[in-house]
Amino acid sequence: MSETAPECIFCRIVAGEVPADVLGRNDHGVSIKDLNPQALFHALVISVDHHDNAAASAAADPASIGHLVALADEVARASGNADYRLVANTGAGAGQTVFHTHLHVLGGSSRMTETLV
Repeated sequence: MSETAPECIFCRIVAGEVPADVLGRNDHGVSIKDLNPQALFHALVISVDHHDNAAASAAADPASIGHLVALADEVARASGNADYRLVANTGAGAGQTVFHTHLHVLGGSSRMTETLV
């Protein structure tokens, strides 16, 4: 049974209650285009289960993170990005603004810098 939080925007996107440009999905996650891209290609991979961050998801189900990474790879490659960056912000001090496990998938630049996200 999936854990959800009714007030969480990402739970609502996963449930199809809020429209989003879906790039892919598997049993563990949904990938959408980021509304505020920080790279030429910027997607989010959102966990189906609601946990505050990637560490909490890994604690609840270690394999879940692997499934999210596999989906990230799938959408990056489908968009022509064999090289890409994955970012998982954990905590407000690290820039996390939506407290639901998600990965940023960034690509499209041959010169990604540390300050990209």
